[in-house]
Amino acid sequence: MPELPEVETIARSLRNLVELPIENSVSIQTRPGIVGRVVSSVELLWSRSLVTPTLEELSSTINGKAVLSVGRRGKFLVIEFSGCWMFIHLRMSGDIRVEPVRVDGGEKHDRLAIRFTDGVQFVFNDPRKFGRVWLVTDPAQVIGSLGYEPFSDQLTGESFHRMLYSTSRRVKPFLLDQTCIAGLGNIYTDEALFLAGLHPLTPCSAITELQAESLLRSIRWVLEEGIRRNGASIDWVYRGGDFQNYFRVYQRTGEPCSICGTKIERTVVGQRGTHFCPQCQPLVNRL
Repeated sequence: MPELPEVETIARSLRNLVELPIENSVSIQTRPGIVGRVVSSVELLWSRSLVTPTLEELSSTINGKAVLSVGRRGKFLVIEFSGCWMFIHLRMSGDIRVEPVRVDGGEKHDRLAIRFTDGVQFVFNDPRKFGRVWLVTDPAQVIGSLGYEPFSDQLTGESFHRMLYSTSRRVKPFLLDQTCIAGLGNIYTDEALFLAGLHPLTPCSAITELQAESLLRSIRWVLEEGIRRNGASIDWVYRGGDFQNYFRVYQRTGEPCSICGTKIERTVVGQRGTHFCPQCQPLVNRL
């Protein structure tokens, strides 16, 4: 957390896109865009947040440069400058604020502040200190090992089935592996597996081509729905989305399945809390 829909929501807001409230939602906090703004200074408030380069190199590289674009790759927020790219991984607790430059020193867990010539600042806040920032001239230095984007045209039902069939791993750890498909995390993996009727411990090699196609459709559907609803707000870190009100299995342990009424169960898969319906998602151990 945040996962692909949450990072995409942040990226869209930073591109000056206006996100309209959706039905039955609380008011959505908006973030002013940063595209076109020119950097005046950089302040690093916790040294380990910045992986590369040094603060001095970072400042000398982007000071005076305008933000050309803001995007996303997997769970990475991508900010483009002329000749270089900044990657930010929010990890467990990272968040972004865009606000007028403050004279009060900012908030307790601010880790990096990029100030612009028009009096606005971009702030990376990260209470748990797991988030990281890179500035590189070659994006492959950071994202070269990432797998397919879930919405890539190259990721077809056939190619997805080949990926699954070639490994003996269980399906949930496979989906969480960012070198396979980039952007999925615990929430959207559990939701997609439920929609596809697959138990989280199903061996990948036991998944048929039809099941693979169904799973890929389910992945894309839950991600699209998550983006439409501005992500899921399930703690004090990421705020503004309401996809949490539409979970079918995630964090619904003991509640009735919306399809069959069986109680949702929780187990641990690959050290991750995992939610599923034992009736709708029967375990098939065929290898």
